[in-house]
Amino acid sequence: MNIRNAQKTVDDWINKYGVRYFDELTNMAILTEEVGEVARIISRRYGEQSEKKSDKNKDLGQELADVLFVVLCLANQTGIDLQQAFKKNLLAKTERDHDRHHNNKKLKNE
Repeated sequence: MNIRNAQKTVDDWINKYGVRYFDELTNMAILTEEVGEVARIISRRYGEQSEKKSDKNKDLGQELADVLFVVLCLANQTGIDLQQAFKKNLLAKTERDHDRHHNNKKLKNE
């Protein structure tokens, strides 16, 4: 599934099951909440914080999918073709950073 198809799938789902989109500010708050859930898993599972029993069964993939769903909702309701925006973004990063990371001594294996 490409990004454009994912946007359509989300739009179809919203229209069938969700009644309507939440407003943009509500979706922004939901996105922040979902990113927080991802951060909690990563900080406890891969960072220095200890993982609580209640967090051990949390599925990082599902939490990332929740983030993606809300991002797709925001793109749909603001008229953004996210596939095109992503292509443009990747091109800009490539032009700007084509050798930046290769020249970063901090990224070299020692």
